[in-house]
Amino acid sequence: MIYFSFIFANLAFTFNTKSMINFLRLTDIRSKKLRVFLISVMLILIVAGVILFNLYTKIFSKNIDLKGEVTAYLYIPNSATQDQVIDLLEEQDWVKNSNSLEWVMDKKNYSHHIHGGRYLIKDGMANNDLVNLLRSGVQNPIQLTFNNTRTLEDFAGKIARQIEADSISLITALRDETLIAKYGFKPETVIGMFIPNTYQLYWNTSTNAFMDRMYKEYSRFWNADRLKKAEKIGLSPVEVSTLASIVDEETIKNDEKARVAGVYMNRLKRKIKLDADPTLKFALGDFSIKRVLNKHKRIDSPYNTYKYRGLPPGPIRQSSVSGLNAVLNYENHKYYYFCANPDFSGYHIFARTLREHNRNARKYQNELNRRRIMK
Repeated sequence: MIYFSFIFANLAFTFNTKSMINFLRLTDIRSKKLRVFLISVMLILIVAGVILFNLYTKIFSKNIDLKGEVTAYLYIPNSATQDQVIDLLEEQDWVKNSNSLEWVMDKKNYSHHIHGGRYLIKDGMANNDLVNLLRSGVQNPIQLTFNNTRTLEDFAGKIARQIEADSISLITALRDETLIAKYGFKPETVIGMFIPNTYQLYWNTSTNAFMDRMYKEYSRFWNADRLKKAEKIGLSPVEVSTLASIVDEETIKNDEKARVAGVYMNRLKRKIKLDADPTLKFALGDFSIKRVLNKHKRIDSPYNTYKYRGLPPGPIRQSSVSGLNAVLNYENHKYYYFCANPDFSGYHIFARTLREHNRNARKYQNELNRRRIMK
């Protein structure tokens, strides 16, 4: 019995020892596989993390540096390509990493969604924000301003400095008789279509769109009330513009423009020549003349109101709103003459008779002589 027990115990011990060894061997194998598996997972996660981090950096990290400015404007021409947009940003030295910007543009298919215009760029913008803005076409409008313009060339240049359209296309349009005829103007009167003011519009406005917009503003200015006043004084809107341009050249004092307009209206009613010095300066092409001489009055031009009766063919400059309103609401008086005040205050002395006017004029001429102003 003891013998058999010993045999059984010996067999059990042998069996258990082998089982333990086998188990340990199996566990060791499994541990190696587990370690390999865990290491592989960790490597995959690390690689994925690096990739995700790089993607995040490309898309969402700050990539616009405005060099100390909070905001700036990016002007994109209507015909721009994606590469040209990137070049515009690089020229300003606003982009930290152009490659990442180009990558985001490609992923968002920006090349097929380019919109010209003026865009408000903020310091610290990410590529994602910038491309979304440019793709949207939501640009920042400009405040276009013009006034005190004498010639069409000057006007075209002034506008071209504020919008994308160049001065050549603008001056071509202003002289295109067929184009301006649809607005009711001729080359010599078209300057009157542009009412000086500040207008909100987009930088990438085309020449034709600009003309359409300005005619719309012109029509808005010439509302029923102003048209009624023009009819009452016997002038068309263009004629009001023409007379207002003379008034604007005669005086910079808004509080006497209506009186100056009244003088010219009195002369028009009596069919007396206007004898307006500014029209001579326009005909001569020299607004720097301070002293109009008899030789100036001999120029043969339809703008010479010393020679020809009535209004000249068109405005001699862009009429101001104050000038237009001064004509429409001219002062009703009996003055037919005026000359600059010899105190050089910018105001004028008005007269009812030629004798009185000549006396006032001599005082002014004497002051010109005293100051040695000869031309």
